[in-house]
Amino acid sequence: MILFSIAVGILPTIFWLWFWLKEDPHPEPKRILLLTFLYGIASTIPAILGEYITKIFVTGSLMYLFWAIIEETLKYYAAKKAALDKPFYDEPVDALVYLITAALGFACLENILFSFNDFLKTGILAGLLTGNVRFIGATLLHTASSAIVGASLAFSFFHKEKEHYNVIGGLLLASFLHFLFNYSIINLKGNIFKIFIPLWILIIVIFFVFEKIKRLKSNQ
Repeated sequence: MILFSIAVGILPTIFWLWFWLKEDPHPEPKRILLLTFLYGIASTIPAILGEYITKIFVTGSLMYLFWAIIEETLKYYAAKKAALDKPFYDEPVDALVYLITAALGFACLENILFSFNDFLKTGILAGLLTGNVRFIGATLLHTASSAIVGASLAFSFFHKEKEHYNVIGGLLLASFLHFLFNYSIINLKGNIFKIFIPLWILIIVIFFVFEKIKRLKSNQ
């Protein structure tokens, strides 16, 4: 069950990482990408702790909003610590690349934990089903929300005076969208894929944002 859980957690995130890294016209150093991914994994631990503490003091919908803020903030700081404060962050699109990489690291461990829990409770088939759903749902949610923060940072690459405000705005928007998705899942009534459709549309939008950011120049 441990091996199944690890496979369910790692394989989908590696696929999505490969998929998104193809969008980078100037590939980043592999060791920095790996470090960012590992920092993303590590950020899951304080997120779990923060959410546990929040649950003691906050209930209802507000609790899920706080959880979203905690996760988005920690993913951002994972990317910042691993790469964004380093010389490797030398063009706008790098912000998207590193934020998405950290997000997929976060999703990797989260997927492992969710799948392992289902393996223990209801068996291998349920664990595999959880993995498949998270492949097209929660993993993409982490990707999309962190991409919003990355895009906000990228658009301030040549305007450092705006960076602080862009990051805060990106984190708030990402957290709100993250909250909406989680709230919809928790209060699900009907077909789960109806909730995924807006998320998939957002992923398509991110493709276009990627292309826009690739064309950003210092005179803009």
